[in-house]
Amino acid sequence: MKNALFLSFGMFALGFDSYVIAGLLPGISDTYQKSTSQVGQAVSIFTLFYAISAPLFSSLLAGKPIKKILIGSMLIFTIANSITAFAPTFSVFLLSRALAGTGAGLFSPLAVAASTKFVSSNKRGRALGLTIGGMSMGTVLGVPLGIYISNLFDWQVTLWLLVMIGVISVLCMFIFLPDFPATPPPALNERLKMFLDKRVTITVCITFFASVASLGLYTYLSPLLEEMTGSSNLTLYLWAWGFGGLFGSLMIGYIIDYFGKPKSLVTIILFTLILSIICIPLMINLPILKYLPFFVWGAMGWACQAPQQHILLSYQPNNGSSAVALNSSVNYLGSAIGASLGGIVVSIQIGTITLIYFAVISMSFAIFLQFYSLKGKFSV
Repeated sequence: MKNALFLSFGMFALGFDSYVIAGLLPGISDTYQKSTSQVGQAVSIFTLFYAISAPLFSSLLAGKPIKKILIGSMLIFTIANSITAFAPTFSVFLLSRALAGTGAGLFSPLAVAASTKFVSSNKRGRALGLTIGGMSMGTVLGVPLGIYISNLFDWQVTLWLLVMIGVISVLCMFIFLPDFPATPPPALNERLKMFLDKRVTITVCITFFASVASLGLYTYLSPLLEEMTGSSNLTLYLWAWGFGGLFGSLMIGYIIDYFGKPKSLVTIILFTLILSIICIPLMINLPILKYLPFFVWGAMGWACQAPQQHILLSYQPNNGSSAVALNSSVNYLGSAIGASLGGIVVSIQIGTITLIYFAVISMSFAIFLQFYSLKGKFSV
């Protein structure tokens, strides 16, 4: 498990970066004199390149040592964030987010798949949960801290903190992470072949619609809360969401290993997730309880990934990293599309509460597909 911890630290940096930008939207908007919806597209660009980087670059990396790929991708990610921190124009800012997404997309699925190589099969769920938990920890600690620092100084200081974390991650992997056998990021034709497996197709489509709802809504949490509460203070809501994410991502691995029914777990998670989103506007004015939907939303959103990856590993035992990478790509593709749709809603000024409705509709598609998979002959 200790080797999985080093990968988890790299995931910490990714979690920090992936989610802190949503909380920095007002400051970035002021710096470049752009609207919130325009700046929000930076999240779409990051997640889009996150989704497509592994299949595009996999042929170039085929046969390369896995440890070098992990270190190289984290270096790309870190350099990109340093460019973001001092970007003189909004165009450079967007290009740096694309580069950061490229590095993150190469690192994340390979780190998740590699984490299972260090443990026995009966501890695979815990290894997955620990690695993904690094990303949720980056959200829990990094996002509120980053926003606090940006309020004291400016948003660029938060990015420099992220650069420091990236450098530490690179050094830790270089010094402590052993060389190990693992499959490099899959080639594009391998991913296309996997789509011919009906079980894989339905599973990643469930991931897609869940991420459109969950991550897409998160991107525009700042204007949504400002409309519902009249305040732009996100800190406590982000803490609730982040601690929920930490709880969900760390506990789900033990639950998978104990009960051994990931399909049933995904069904429960999806229903709980849609319920938490529905409860946001219903409970937003209730003291203390208003944070509960955000905690549950974070817990279910983060908990969903490990059982989905466990399911895919069971479907594709000989192409585990390919299946996990595909799910990761689709997850962030859904996030990119969700953020783009959210930007359209914000820009046409029909009320950010509409984001809740879009999230519920997307979750409904995910639940429909989940029931279809349960009724099929390939349940796990």
